[in-house]
Amino acid sequence: MKKATHKKLTADEIADLADQGKDVSVHFTNKGKMKRPIQRVNVDFTEDMLQELDKISSELNVSRQAVIKLYLREALDRHYLAKNKAV
Repeated sequence: MKKATHKKLTADEIADLADQGKDVSVHFTNKGKMKRPIQRVNVDFTEDMLQELDKISSELNVSRQAVIKLYLREALDRHYLAKNKAV
């Protein structure tokens, strides 16, 4: 028996089919993760801090936002590790 093959569709094409009431379940493998919605926030930085972030982002060849996320994640991880050691 021949295995059914399905044309690769873009997310927009799949969404259009779903809007038309068609079954689009064949296009999903259930192997991925759901991404949580992103919430935008505003943060104020001093000019000196922005210059430091820009220098680091240039050295790492990534965006300023990526550097901020990386350092914030590291700080949160250190916080929770220190908190768990204190217990």
